[in-house]
Amino acid sequence: MKLVSYRDASGDTYGVADGTGIIEVGRASGFGHTDLKAVLAAGALDAVREFAAGRKADVALEDVTLLPPIGNPDKIIMVGLNYATHIAEGGREPPKYPMLFPRYANSQVGHGQPMIRPKVSECFDFEGEMAFVVGTAGRHVAKEDAYCHVAGYACYNDGSIRDWQRHTIQFMPGKSFMGTGSFGPWLVTTDEIPDPEVMSLVTRLNGAEMQRATIDDLVFGVPELMAYITTFTELVPGDVVVTGTTGGVGAYRTPPVWMKDGDTVEVEISGIGVLRNPVVNE
Repeated sequence: MKLVSYRDASGDTYGVADGTGIIEVGRASGFGHTDLKAVLAAGALDAVREFAAGRKADVALEDVTLLPPIGNPDKIIMVGLNYATHIAEGGREPPKYPMLFPRYANSQVGHGQPMIRPKVSECFDFEGEMAFVVGTAGRHVAKEDAYCHVAGYACYNDGSIRDWQRHTIQFMPGKSFMGTGSFGPWLVTTDEIPDPEVMSLVTRLNGAEMQRATIDDLVFGVPELMAYITTFTELVPGDVVVTGTTGGVGAYRTPPVWMKDGDTVEVEISGIGVLRNPVVNE
């Protein structure tokens, strides 16, 4: 099931993408869940699936504004240096523990919305990544139980302002400029993706391939990340964990390749789809 959050003439809502368009669920179902985070918190995925079964699409994808699947997560946790190829291109040693940092919800946009190059920097880099969204709360989750706490997967572009990222040893300033990350186009539930490690990821800039990897190149996969993170905090429904990028980022190319006004960037993950965004200047 592909769950989408979107905006139409009547406001923000959510639904199920079925290949022909979107089946509106948020208003039509009467469930009373205001958004997908509330659906996950209520454990209502099966109810949404049953409601959408056999119904025809209410609206075409191109007639709405797609939003980040989870627009108001309690936490967005990013993972740095988590693909062997990306670690190697930066000349670093594999980390002993996951390298984590936060993003903020207002720093991300949905599929088709512009990613914004801030006026204070030209060093706007792409980072194609796989995100997983928490469906069931957990603390001290064992690795073997990790997938039971995942609701689904999405594409993510962790757009990075490299010079600001490197102001100090803390990455956060370069990772949370408004509108620099993208998330979507939808959340694909785990019944369609039983094993994310068999999937492949590709990032393209203006049609040219920049990054390619299989998810099994992750140093810390979903089970390891779930176990490590839930040791120090509780993950709750709607939390987003973005698992890191692979080699080929613009910063390590000669000369560097930065996203600029007028560009189009795509992150494609097999089994999920394509997250596509134009790039504009602030």
